[in-house]
Amino acid sequence: MASIFTKIIAGEIPSLKVFENEHVLAILDIQPIHLGHVIIFPKIEVDHFLDVPEPYFSAVHKASQKVGRAIRRATGAPRVGTAVQGFEVPHFHLHLIPLWSPRDLDFTLGKKRSDADMKAMHAEILKHLAEDKS
Repeated sequence: MASIFTKIIAGEIPSLKVFENEHVLAILDIQPIHLGHVIIFPKIEVDHFLDVPEPYFSAVHKASQKVGRAIRRATGAPRVGTAVQGFEVPHFHLHLIPLWSPRDLDFTLGKKRSDADMKAMHAEILKHLAEDKS
């Protein structure tokens, strides 16, 4: 059965995309720890990050720098942290989370946000991605 991320890639489930190329897709997390929390995943369904083949593995991490810079500018967070868990969805994904303290990497802090807040943050990150010339 296809993972939720595979369904998002196929366009079967809507998402707020912030970045996409031939190898990866980055979307706003639907239950963000902080607004600006993004998930980046390869466009192939691989459960564990240790099994992700090239060029997909490198593409996720390369995109994470570009998207992470946009998140930092959009949120004003002093740090953008990364985390790989993989317990909730059997499809490797890298979380990019705006951080103000180490406590901000606690996934139990994630909560649903209003559509207006999500769309405003989506627009803000997209604006900063467009400005990034790297």
